[in-house]
Amino acid sequence: MFHTDVLIIGSGPAGASAALLCSTYGLSNMVVTKYRWLADSPRAHYINQRTMEIMKDIGVDEEIIQKASPLEVMGNVVFCTSINGEELGRLPYGANRASRKTDYAVSSPCKQCDLPQHLLEPILLSNAASRGSHVRFDAEYLDHVQDEDGVTVRIMDRLTGVPYFIRTKYLLGADGGNSKVAANLDLPMEGNMGISGSIRIIFNADLSKYISHRPGYLWWVLQPGANIGGIGMGLLRMVRPWNEWQIVWGYDINGELPDLSDENVTKIAHQLIGDDQVPIEIKTASVWKVNQMYATRYSSGRVFCLGDAVHRHPPSNGLGSNSSIQDAYNLIWKLDLVLKGKASVALLDSYNEERTPIGKQIVNRANLSIREFAPIFEALGLTDTQDVEKMKANMAIIKESSEEGAVRREKLRKAIELKSYEFATQGTELNIRYESSAILTDHAVPPVLLRDKDLYYQPSTFPGNRLPHVWFNKDGQEVSSLTIAGKGKFVLLTGIGGEDWLAAAAAAEAEFAVSIRTFIIGPGRDVQDLYGDWAEIREVKEEGCILVRPDGYIMWRSIAGLETNSQLTDVFRGLLGLNETVSSERSFEGKL
Repeated sequence: MFHTDVLIIGSGPAGASAALLCSTYGLSNMVVTKYRWLADSPRAHYINQRTMEIMKDIGVDEEIIQKASPLEVMGNVVFCTSINGEELGRLPYGANRASRKTDYAVSSPCKQCDLPQHLLEPILLSNAASRGSHVRFDAEYLDHVQDEDGVTVRIMDRLTGVPYFIRTKYLLGADGGNSKVAANLDLPMEGNMGISGSIRIIFNADLSKYISHRPGYLWWVLQPGANIGGIGMGLLRMVRPWNEWQIVWGYDINGELPDLSDENVTKIAHQLIGDDQVPIEIKTASVWKVNQMYATRYSSGRVFCLGDAVHRHPPSNGLGSNSSIQDAYNLIWKLDLVLKGKASVALLDSYNEERTPIGKQIVNRANLSIREFAPIFEALGLTDTQDVEKMKANMAIIKESSEEGAVRREKLRKAIELKSYEFATQGTELNIRYESSAILTDHAVPPVLLRDKDLYYQPSTFPGNRLPHVWFNKDGQEVSSLTIAGKGKFVLLTGIGGEDWLAAAAAAEAEFAVSIRTFIIGPGRDVQDLYGDWAEIREVKEEGCILVRPDGYIMWRSIAGLETNSQLTDVFRGLLGLNETVSSERSFEGKL
């Protein structure tokens, strides 16, 4: 029997990042996957600012940047009749919009980028293996049983058909939308699976003559009569500029499976491109289903699920792999403290408390984005799909010099602008605020969001928020506030007059054996706020303090200076779960 501290089922973004974090923190871990290798198709691709901050914290951001398509290449989201046809409108992607560049720049030291999943996974898993993770391919999870001391997991070697056992202290189910771990745990789920169907076509074709001069990596093509329902909207997505592509094309989930022959999918590709003379090499074609389902609890006892295992949704908003990686980032530092005896298992309850609301939010947001295409269809007169010629005539009205033409043009403009809620939702990505037993707010009222919470990020040091990004000067170098946080350590930030917090932090370090990095911010101190941005954003007095968790989230703050010698140790004792009893959900039941 093999033994490990953490056993991870699945090697996708959730599982690979969990392994990388475990090895970075020095936890023994093993990854098993029933597949012979990693992702063989692009699947997820968008990497948002928060995920890039995480990648920077664990030291793989430069490798990602070298292989990713930068924001400039991502360009616009385009709505058209074909790649070689008429454009109906376009929307700059995220920070590519001139009016949004500052919003993104002041919110994070990291930029959005595009790296398909089949290129991201090898970066994550190879770094995990080089730091100590053990990886076993062709190894299928069957079931598990847990007890007070750990979990015994039954695995089948798919090459020999012989089962074997792995003994682990904690089991992580990162085995995707058809998670067997989640099913064996009987995690409570809400929503529905398989609400619509899509075809995924991956192909090579040099489209640089159509696109290189007007970059766009998502092309929504509307061709009445060309698809189910008569509307005929397909998506052409850049995989690598400008010669590798993915098509997403709908099919009737209640009918027969679509024809995926090379001849038929090549016809679809030529139809969306608008040029049947372009040489095309079909790589793969497959079907998949759109889901709207999320778990209301992510764990039971010593078994935790993350990623698509607990939130299953369409790729709208690019929330899938980002949220999966962020699940792992939330969980692993807590496991690290528990496994090293520095925190109670009660700390692990905060994983459910913090991430289940986020899972529900992203599932509903992604599905809402699909429904938000309806105003585009309405503006173009495509709501009645029975008469294809009538729909084509309706589309032509937007070019007319008429009152109806003017009305339709304005409706189309507003309908495309509404898609900012899918393609420029910085608030959805960064306004994530946690409420849990691992956050101490003293029941204060959080700040009111002054701008649209989905479109715009609002920085705050209110506990439960991500530490805001500002530029500091440290040792003569310009560094982000997020850079001096993280690295698996707690961080305490104070200002001139807050020197007493350093002694309090040293006392907490000694009592709980945790690492707390301390910084005094001010002229002549460890860190200098030369731009004055921290003074404006910190929301506490200079002598107050802000305490940041290893995942960059603010766990507690004091508006004013240290009140008692035991104040900080009392805070840590509560936040590490050392005053708490184990939740009733942390039972240790299971059967082989």
